[in-house]
Amino acid sequence: MTYIGRFAPSPTGPLHFGSLVAAVASYCDARAAGGRWLVRMEDIDPPREMPGAARRILDQLAAYGFEWDGDVLFQSTRLDAYAEALDALRASGHVFWCNCSRADLARRSGAVYPGTCRAFTAPRDDAAVRIRVPPGTVEFADRVFGPQREDVAETVGDFVVRRRDGLFAYQLAVVVDDDFQGVTDVVRGADLLDNTARQIVLQRLLGLPTPRYMHLPLALNADGSKLSKQTHAQELPTPADSGLLWQALAFLGQDVPPGTPPVPCADVLGHGVRHWTGAAVPRSCPMRLA
Repeated sequence: MTYIGRFAPSPTGPLHFGSLVAAVASYCDARAAGGRWLVRMEDIDPPREMPGAARRILDQLAAYGFEWDGDVLFQSTRLDAYAEALDALRASGHVFWCNCSRADLARRSGAVYPGTCRAFTAPRDDAAVRIRVPPGTVEFADRVFGPQREDVAETVGDFVVRRRDGLFAYQLAVVVDDDFQGVTDVVRGADLLDNTARQIVLQRLLGLPTPRYMHLPLALNADGSKLSKQTHAQELPTPADSGLLWQALAFLGQDVPPGTPPVPCADVLGHGVRHWTGAAVPRSCPMRLA
């Protein structure tokens, strides 16, 4: 089977070093396997998106030497596909409509949805749509974190696949699009590890294949918090700094020559591909940023 990987940022802001780590890992893992590397823009949450961020992200990727295969897929063009998947789940009796507010759920149950609205199977425009999660343990092998087990019904409960405002949830969109694009391997940050069992539940209910997963250690700020747009992570500099690519490879436990020579970004990525060792990726953050 041909390896197909992807990098799927949300246009909530420009790329930073943590984003670069994920891009480098997914790119090198795909190219080292002789596979394809796709870029998908996960732009289905307009209230959180920053105007111009999608274009800025693509420009940053190109400036740092990344070359993707085919056209960029924008999730905002895929709403009909998500609606079709939701219809299939409804037809098989796997969804229900929920009118609980977040405040209601916080008062009643905390983290696990208690099944309050499970009897509501008729569509309602003013309600969220939840998956009727079947009992049982989901097991998968993560390439970095090893064997994983989760009973989603016990740890999460019935989760949302379409929000009350009509927007499709990340969990449904990512599963539908990974199948549509033929993705065989998902390489992404460890902050998404706890989403994986929910996505496997959806894959099984929709009769879709499950890709292999590799979750990466998160880049941390000096105070130990995750480097992210929410913690005001610094945008990747322009013009592109190939030293950050060397730093990303070192962060990922890869072979980096002494002195990290100032060569073009494409040459750094070429080195990363030729010397890529997935087994060397650490579980925990090997460095913190000042």
